[in-house]
Amino acid sequence: MTDPRGGHVAVPDPVLSDAADPPVDAPLGAPVQAEPAGAETPSPVSDGPAEAQEATADAVAPDPQLSRFSMALVSAVSVDLPNQHPTVVLRESESPRRQLSFSVGLPEAVALSHAMRRIPTPRPLTPELLSGILQSFDVDVVAVRLVGRQGSIYFAELDLQGRSGRSVHSCRPSDALTVALLQPVPVPILIDRRLLDLDGDVLPPGPPPAA
Repeated sequence: MTDPRGGHVAVPDPVLSDAADPPVDAPLGAPVQAEPAGAETPSPVSDGPAEAQEATADAVAPDPQLSRFSMALVSAVSVDLPNQHPTVVLRESESPRRQLSFSVGLPEAVALSHAMRRIPTPRPLTPELLSGILQSFDVDVVAVRLVGRQGSIYFAELDLQGRSGRSVHSCRPSDALTVALLQPVPVPILIDRRLLDLDGDVLPPGPPPAA
């Protein structure tokens, strides 16, 4: 994949450090000051931890029915100036090819961008570490699903299959997507269609093919 052009700036290479990640253990449905686990929020113009927003009337709860999901691809990870926060863009694999975008932190964007390009890092970032552990224990990533939204915060699931059975784990969309892209075989990325109906943009038709 390539970075989008015109108004976009590619995510820079990471500056590796041993700094701890901010806490992300707040439960779904509770107003908190830190980002809840399994969530991704736009974090408008703030250098500190993003504040989780309270539930809104159009909040979307998780739906277990796979028929409600659309296949998607990671279309881009970029910075749209003057926005200071990287944006992840997901696009439907089939028509009408709607897209869904959300903001993430810079470290998460760098990890996702490197996973898209298969760029190794001198020391493994957190998703690389998790991916290596899963593979060492013969645990397969069945799918990644965006399952809900509360205000501007998105919720994702990591669906795993191992020797002891199948399990589903709540996680942030950026982490789930990065782990999926690091797998040796393609992992389905699924978006609840209600999220696309509420938030997705319908892309205009492409230019006609050259004669």
